Amino acid sequence: MHFLDQAKIYVRSGAGGPGAVSFRREKYVEYGGPDGGNGGRGGDVVLEAVAGLNTLIDFRYSQHFKAPRGGHGMGKDRTGASAQPLVIQVPVGTQILSEDKEDVIADFTEVGQRITLLEGGLGGRGNASYKTSTNRAPRQHQPGEPAQEMWVWLRLKLLADAGLVGLPNAGKSTFINQVSNTRAKVGDYAFTTLVPKLGVVRHKAREFVLADIPGLIEGAAEGAGIGDRFLGHIERCRVLIHLIDISGSGPGQDPAEALQVIEEELAAYGAGLEDKPRLVALNKLDLADQELADAFAQELREAGAEKVFAVSGATGQGVEELLDAVLAYLPAATSTETKGVEREEDADGGEEGETNWSPI
Repeated sequence: MHFLDQAKIYVRSGAGGPGAVSFRREKYVEYGGPDGGNGGRGGDVVLEAVAGLNTLIDFRYSQHFKAPRGGHGMGKDRTGASAQPLVIQVPVGTQILSEDKEDVIADFTEVGQRITLLEGGLGGRGNASYKTSTNRAPRQHQPGEPAQEMWVWLRLKLLADAGLVGLPNAGKSTFINQVSNTRAKVGDYAFTTLVPKLGVVRHKAREFVLADIPGLIEGAAEGAGIGDRFLGHIERCRVLIHLIDISGSGPGQDPAEALQVIEEELAAYGAGLEDKPRLVALNKLDLADQELADAFAQELREAGAEKVFAVSGATGQGVEELLDAVLAYLPAATSTETKGVEREEDADGGEEGETNWSPI
């Protein structure tokens, strides 16, 4: 399945049906009168977040969505049929943006979340509704409210509890393959990963989602390399894991320089990424000895890292300690564990939404 995280679509609600102009004419009925019914309501445009979708690729082939209009009013005081709403299904994590991308109209973070983006027009009044004691045979009616229309952007931000960042060839794909059920492509060249990947990590009876995004290089905020477009997929993460190549086989940076490059790119992107907790890990420990790992770890601590983990995504060495640190940033129950909404712990140590039982 192709991954697409941005799409522009046109939506239009249904217009209201026009009211009818009709008069009752039946044999043996001495007095007739106006009996034109009202028009039906037009269809709403509804967006709904559903499970099982993780891309916006469907919106590449279908960009126009138009709800049906309401039915015409008819004689014998028959009201036109109201149109069914048009429901557009989107992945969880999708944001609805205005055409100029300045305003966030909606943000879908839970399965089943729905919003009515555009309301259908009301049906017009038929001539029967205009009948009064002085206006016994009205011929006026309403045409029904017009449809509403707009262009919107859909932007998908994958929901993950932790995210992997680092330079190209830092070993992020190998790491996520080691700790999760993902089968990300691994290659000895820059930008092997071209689109974000998600994996479910199971560690010490806990489950959480880990996101791997394409590598960043210096100047990514200005469009260098793949750019910083995919950083939006880790905006919702609770903690970031910064993998650094201990072997120095990356694009010419030693570990301290690699740390600084990523820090600067996260700060340039903004959106709160520079303030997120980060776990720094020296990766590819299988390609270096312990003495070199200790020396680089000390260099990274002097560069600003609070704690440095030494791991090997290929062999799994040191990964358990790193995952233990990740668990400290998770909620009481992640959305993966509850199959729905994650739960936080309240101040009394219980889970949010629970009532502490008391016999009094």
